[in-house]
Amino acid sequence: MNAASDNQLMQEVKFGKVEKLALLFEKYHVRIYNFFLRLTGSPGMSEDLVQEVFLRILKYRSTFKGQSPFIIWVYQIARNVHIDHLRKQKPSVSLEDQWTDLTAGENQPAETLEKEHDIDLVREALHRLPVKKREIIVLSRYQDLQYKEIAELLGCRIGTVKAQVHRAIQQLGKIYRELQGGIAT
Repeated sequence: MNAASDNQLMQEVKFGKVEKLALLFEKYHVRIYNFFLRLTGSPGMSEDLVQEVFLRILKYRSTFKGQSPFIIWVYQIARNVHIDHLRKQKPSVSLEDQWTDLTAGENQPAETLEKEHDIDLVREALHRLPVKKREIIVLSRYQDLQYKEIAELLGCRIGTVKAQVHRAIQQLGKIYRELQGGIAT
């Protein structure tokens, strides 16, 4: 399926063929799950948020205009779901509560443990970024959205997106180096 066929499917959902939403779910639920997982760090919460996205798609299907690609519309809903989730959350949630331990650790070769440690540091650094910077990195680097798509999603110019991504990556690198015990530059 391409963007035009996704828009066509959503138009069909909009006009009553709600069973077509299953096709869109199959195509996008993993991407949306990964988006939430990188923002929240919680697999269970990510699953719940994905379900909320598709419930909202169904509920607000009449608002789909089809002027932009479906993916832009679905990510806008996902962003709104995430914002609503943050508003309901306690002001301070520890990293341990947000990130599950994905490493077993005991019987793994040193190289694997070192790689997993680096991955954990990147996750923690990503989590320490402000939400807006975390979101722009997730959209551009992990969700593979083009800058043009992100600009449309955020309602800004491509140059603004490029600058925001650059600043977010710089800050991510600084936090990562601090977590490694190095000197932040």
